[in-house]
Amino acid sequence: MSIRRQNRRSLLRLFGAAGLALPLGSLAERRVRAEGGVAKRVIFFYHPDGVAGPSQNGEPSLWHATGSGSSFSLGSLQAPLAPYKDDCVFFRGLSMGGTDSGSHPGGAKKLLTATDYGNAVSIDQVLANTVGSGAPFRHLYLGAHATVNAASGDKHISYVAPGQSVAPEDDPRKAFDLLFGAAPAEPTPGEPTGPDPVKVSVIDGVLAEMDATRARLGNVEKAKLDIHLESLREVEKRIKEGTPGGPGGATCEEPTLDTTGVEDATMTDPGHFPDVLRAQMDLTVLAMACGLTKVGVIQASQHTSELIMSRFPNTEMYDPGFDMRSHQASHYGPAHDFQKKEFDAFAKQNKWWMSQLAYLIGKLDELPEEDGTMLDHSIVVCVTEVCDGNTHYHDDMPFVVAGRAGGRIATGRLIDTGGRRHADLWIALAQAMGHSIDSFGDASNGALPGLLT
Repeated sequence: MSIRRQNRRSLLRLFGAAGLALPLGSLAERRVRAEGGVAKRVIFFYHPDGVAGPSQNGEPSLWHATGSGSSFSLGSLQAPLAPYKDDCVFFRGLSMGGTDSGSHPGGAKKLLTATDYGNAVSIDQVLANTVGSGAPFRHLYLGAHATVNAASGDKHISYVAPGQSVAPEDDPRKAFDLLFGAAPAEPTPGEPTGPDPVKVSVIDGVLAEMDATRARLGNVEKAKLDIHLESLREVEKRIKEGTPGGPGGATCEEPTLDTTGVEDATMTDPGHFPDVLRAQMDLTVLAMACGLTKVGVIQASQHTSELIMSRFPNTEMYDPGFDMRSHQASHYGPAHDFQKKEFDAFAKQNKWWMSQLAYLIGKLDELPEEDGTMLDHSIVVCVTEVCDGNTHYHDDMPFVVAGRAGGRIATGRLIDTGGRRHADLWIALAQAMGHSIDSFGDASNGALPGLLT
């Protein structure tokens, strides 16, 4: 089943839901972004419970890449990323610091805030309120089983204030309606239908109000408002003209989303988790292709996940006779023992998560944009809250960055960070997005060396 919106949907709803707030970024930042050479968008992709890193017995990680620079080999559990090896950057030695090391909640709090106990605004929200502020939706936070079991607090990774996380939208159907507007009612035969909303400029409809506001502003704020209105006009133009959008042949004029398997009765059924996650990834790509947002977070499940991954149909994890939860499998014991059900299941789970990351990367790489594809102008960041799922330590974090960020990131490399804090990675990615910051979090030392061109 697919959700479809015809070209009679109301753009008024779209822009009304987003609001016409003044952008928060500086005018200088916006001029830098307009000149090019920066990433157009960023997606943070989260999966739970770490990876099969170095074991307690001292066995080397089965996940981390080995080698250095452009001469490196993927870890065996990274195999699904092989087709996109040259589009990615892998890391060794990234640390989230010693506070709460060994703790899932502690890692989730530090993950995007780079601050002990989550006492800061997370990097995704910082970017949403700066480089993303001119988009109709400053921030898109979608989940798949991320809010089950009344999850709140440290189960969610996006922080809008110190110690205050927000929840994602777990239902792709609701998220689609928010982004593209509910399907309009069919007109009654014989009744006048009025002008097609798509053929009416939303911006022109509020110009009088905007002019009144503009008259009260100083020169700098007037310039900010003009840039903001210009960006919204560009979005509206792309929607009207039916710019190619996301998977399945959808366009911005007639957006569609495949929601097969996504129903009220199955939304929290583990067997349909892959359907929900796939829909959320497709929707994120579609929204970004249509210029509706520049900053997105996709949260797949939650830390200490009770997701029964052995119920995923048509996967090598599928085992109807044995329920294996993500967190249960991550406690595989001191050794990498494939004869043990927990470890065998955890290794397969790691590979499945990387296959989902590969799917997301592939969707961006399918869509042409300027002199390349959307992937060439994007940043995709894969994160989890601990390194090894069994030891829960917060060093050698298994992060992956994909996309060339408009030429700012040289991909196809393995970077040994020498133990640098992961805050430095967030600084570098912010700079790649055109946001000029030199510090972030509790213990930063500037942009991570070697990542940016």
